Amino acid sequence: MSSLQESLDLIGRGAEEVIKLEELEARLKLGRPLRIKAGFDPTAPDLHLGHTVLLNKMRQFQQLGHQVIFLIGDFTGMIGDPTGKNATRKPLSEDDVAANARTYADQVFKVLDRDRTELRFNSEWFGKMSAADMIRLAAKHTVARMLERDDFHKRYAGQQPIAIHEFLYPLVQGYDSVALSADVELGGTDQKFNLLVGRQLQGEVGQAPQIVITMPLLEGLDGVNKMSKSLGNYIGINEAPNEIFGKTMRISDDLMWRYFELLSFAQSMADIARMKAEVGAGQANPRDFKLALALELVERFHGKPAAAEALRYWNDTIKGGALPTDIEEREIVVAAEGIRLPQLLKQSGLLASTSEAIRKIGERGVRIDGEVVENKDAAFAAGASFILQVGKRTFLRVVLR
Repeated sequence: MSSLQESLDLIGRGAEEVIKLEELEARLKLGRPLRIKAGFDPTAPDLHLGHTVLLNKMRQFQQLGHQVIFLIGDFTGMIGDPTGKNATRKPLSEDDVAANARTYADQVFKVLDRDRTELRFNSEWFGKMSAADMIRLAAKHTVARMLERDDFHKRYAGQQPIAIHEFLYPLVQGYDSVALSADVELGGTDQKFNLLVGRQLQGEVGQAPQIVITMPLLEGLDGVNKMSKSLGNYIGINEAPNEIFGKTMRISDDLMWRYFELLSFAQSMADIARMKAEVGAGQANPRDFKLALALELVERFHGKPAAAEALRYWNDTIKGGALPTDIEEREIVVAAEGIRLPQLLKQSGLLASTSEAIRKIGERGVRIDGEVVENKDAAFAAGASFILQVGKRTFLRVVLR
């Protein structure tokens, strides 16, 4: 049994904000399992490591004996989350939502304990709501309050259109917390407004307002932008073991510590601080720690044998002579926002133009650390280092600064 402080330390690991901490302490002292909610709109069929930041926090609550609710927003997915958007987001079709929801359900239990997880769909309650019910819900909030939300405020000030249904999204997400009697809701920092709407609606119906815990948005491989499949800077949890391993090894040394904090179960915060100090003092090579992180992530999503095979493949490819031993090394200065693969191939001198680079990528003629790269939008940040290969005989070790 964890002490109250140990529980608070684990819950607070990596969290950006807890609203309100004193309420969380009081709720934990009740001695009953809390109901922990996190919602996911099935906007794409595959989850990536950015999604698992919330899943990992849910798993930590499970380890403390609490019940988590993985809520699939099959209803809200058809509205379209406007968060962070400078234009109205295209809603998904009912068929798209249903197909994506099925794959989410298959993937989440690679992280969560099935026995302590409620898998719910918000169409359970919204599918039964009448138009009159929705109007009554809309009466719970004002346009002025909605325009306090940063993205709505910017769009309104910039005379960009805001559709009426977008105003419904925070209310619908907030009502989910009422329907589920949530004690705690988890979300990214970009979801704070919506999470607070949940607190408000719970208070209005006589429920104890949920505690809100916001988690940072995990940067992708470019080290700058939020991990996103559309940006090509993601690591998908359903990707092949060698792909997860190789992509993890390509993150920058600086970004590695953030990945450890938000993604690792094996290393405590004290362990991470020690490793960071050893690297800073020149007593350890950051690549060794990155190998351990890559091994942990592959094992989580594919099992121990697959992780061992991915490590063997990595060692054989990088160290075992599968690549030439006399590869030229070149430092390349990149902008703060990182560099995309076609530009990198041109800037490195391996190919004459970005159009040729895009063609080569499409022909599966480009490899990074021995792995074929087919995503022309793949991006990399300063601090990353790896071996670029074009065709069968052209190699270059690049170090991004």
